[in-house]
Amino acid sequence: MADVTALTNHQVRLAARPVGLPKDSDWRFVEEPVRAPGAGGVTVKVLFLSLDPAMRGWMNEGRSYIPPVGLGEVMRAGAVGQVIASNNPRFSIGEHVSGGFGVQTYCTIAEADIGRTGLTTIDLAAGTLPQWLNALGMPGMTAYFGLLEVGRPRPGETVVVSGAAGAVGQTVGQIAKITGCRVVGIAGGAAKCGFVVDELGFDACIDYKAASVREGLKQHCPAGVDVYFDNVGGDILDTVLTRINRGARIVICGAISQYNNTTPVKGPSNYLSLLVNRARMEGIVVFDWADRYREAVQQIAQWMREGRFHSREDVVQGLEKFPAALNMLFSGRNFGKLILQVADL
Repeated sequence: MADVTALTNHQVRLAARPVGLPKDSDWRFVEEPVRAPGAGGVTVKVLFLSLDPAMRGWMNEGRSYIPPVGLGEVMRAGAVGQVIASNNPRFSIGEHVSGGFGVQTYCTIAEADIGRTGLTTIDLAAGTLPQWLNALGMPGMTAYFGLLEVGRPRPGETVVVSGAAGAVGQTVGQIAKITGCRVVGIAGGAAKCGFVVDELGFDACIDYKAASVREGLKQHCPAGVDVYFDNVGGDILDTVLTRINRGARIVICGAISQYNNTTPVKGPSNYLSLLVNRARMEGIVVFDWADRYREAVQQIAQWMREGRFHSREDVVQGLEKFPAALNMLFSGRNFGKLILQVADL
């Protein structure tokens, strides 16, 4: 086994808790020698990092579904990489793996932390490395279980999904079509709307930057909305609530429009529509289905092999681009699942 301590690890650490949109001064770039794995441990060369809206919430202090990233700690991030040193019989040198490796170029994981980081081998026959951070990774798992277990769509129903061209949205819409639903997306810009209709097979897409969402819902959901998968929150959530049917299911996955607020989060003023329509609004945290990830991976991979499912990734090169790349999420400049490539293959 090679001596990994001769290698230099480049890390991005959280230097301050952001107020509003994260600034360059909220991050600190650090270099240190790579740590050798102890008994049962593994060292991974990180190849691709997943950039997700949830990362903004992880920077905030306070109670949530997961502890915040501590000041001075390596920023939390899901990733894929390759094992370069191993003292664990479950992981061989050269194998590709996924897990919570953080924003750094190398990650040494103690045996006791393998479960916590979710270190898992991945099969490149099922999908490419970027796809393992998209349809076969956390966004795909979120979409699969959020829609099927919480949204529970039935054939013939109308499903609306916001952030339709994003990582979770594109998967939600395609699964909804596979289950026999009418699917209407909401996205920003003609290119993104064209993508979800022409390439992903949505029935329609409302461009919130160019048209009224309210009028778009009237046009494209004349029979109302049965399932709404919400990734953005704010005014769009409020508008969709005015169009829901009796017994509708609203899946709260995220609220990217609210993550950088310096004022209180805007809650839905039309929530009484839930009462009138005997509807349900429920949050989704993907970790609740961790023991079933393999099921979802196998199903989505099969759909991809059959040509029934497509994924789009937006890859930015270089660890030094992390601060600017992360902020692309909050301006909508990414097109598809946003990924940072930190090492050559």
